[in-house]
Order: sequence, then C-alpha cells, then structure tokens
Amino acid sequence: MSKRKNSNIMGYNVFCDDLKKIQIPKNGKKIINTLNPHSYVEAKKDPLFQKALHASDMLMPDGTGIAMASKFVNNDPIERIAGADLHKHLLELLNAEHGRCFYMGSTWDTLEKIKERLDREYPNIDAGFHSPPFKEKFTKEDNEEILAAIHAHSPDVLFIGMTAPKQEKWLYEHKDKIDANIICSIGAVFDFYAGTIKRPSEFWQKRGLEWLPRLVNEPRRLWKRNFVSTPKFLFEMMLYKVKKY
Repeated sequence: MSKRKNSNIMGYNVFCDDLKKIQIPKNGKKIINTLNPHSYVEAKKDPLFQKALHASDMLMPDGTGIAMASKFVNNDPIERIAGADLHKHLLELLNAEHGRCFYMGSTWDTLEKIKERLDREYPNIDAGFHSPPFKEKFTKEDNEEILAAIHAHSPDVLFIGMTAPKQEKWLYEHKDKIDANIICSIGAVFDFYAGTIKRPSEFWQKRGLEWLPRLVNEPRRLWKRNFVSTPKFLFEMMLYKVKKY
C-alpha cells in the first residue's frame, strides 16, 4: 500500500491514501469524483468530462482496473475505493457530528427509500433531497431550481447521483454556485443505498469482481463498459507501460 496521498495513474492524480483520513472540512470546499476504466475511456473523447475529472480535489480509484493500472504501470499497489465506501464513510462522519447532507439526483421514489434508511441507520443526520427532471440537458430554470433547493438546505455534504459523465460535468459547471464543504459524484450509490439495485456481496468485492454480478443483472446498461471500455482501457494501460519503460 502506497503511503503517499496521491499517485499519478495514467495521467490522473488519484487518491491512494486511507479512506478514513478523509474528513469534512469546516471551511472551504472539496470536490470528490471517482475514476474507473469506463470514465477514463469516455473522458478521452469528452473534453469537458476530462476537465471535470482533472479539476477534482480528490479522485477516488473506483474500479478494479484503476488499482490494476497503478500496480502494472507504476509498480505501486493501491486499494480500490468504491463510491459506496466513500458514501458510507461520509455518513458516519456526519452522524457523529450531527451534520447535514443533501441528495441530488434519481427519482423521488428512490430518494424516499434513501430517507427511510437514513432515519434508521444515521438518525443524527439532517438530510435534504431533490429529484431533477429526467432529461439529457437541464434548462436554465432547471438549474436554478436545483441550486435553490441545495442552498435552502445548506448541506455539509452534497451527494450527486446522476449518470456519468452528466453528474461530473454538471458539478464542474456549477461548483462555484454551491455552498457545501464536500461535493461528490457517486452515481449508482443512490440505487445501492436505496435497495433498488443490490450491490454485489463482499465475496465479489474482495476479489475485484464486483463488476461481474452487476453485468449479469444489468447487461443492457453495463455491456458497453465491460466489452468496449475495458478492452480500450487495457490497451491504454499497455501503452503507458511501454512509454514508461
């Protein structure tokens, strides 16, 4: 395990320290995004997405492929940090500090399930919620409504749960208008925590195979990640190794 806080993995400055060292700052703003093989490949053809990832204050190695690339290219083994693990860690901090969080994204049905679980597991957290309209691009009025809802709750932590790269690009474009100490894009975690999609068990997580049962359960949504993006990422990883040595 690397003892550095960050490591350059294929051009990205990736967090490689202990997740437990992440604290909620009392002042300032910290943007946290995640990097996986699919987002790496998509960012190569989407300049705004690439800017959003590079502009992160912390970029979590969310994907077995990123940990694999660190070991293969840099000879620097690191542990994967999934968005769900980051979410749990932040909730534990908020609960201990009687903090406030806000969930922006997904449907009202999913958000209601999240609220019910939060009330059971983290009763000290004051949580707010907003379900944005389901469309590819928000209008000016949509964005104003979203930002007003976030501002009204004044959260310590803002969780954004939309599909990548939409969530990262939206955050990049609006981060200066958001008053929160930590803002993080965590995508599918909303569904995992709500229970609308079951996260694979620790058996798969510990073996770096969490993607497999997810692919089996959601082939239509995830086939591109595994059969298009993953081979491209592995090819890029080989190129980096050759260039480096």
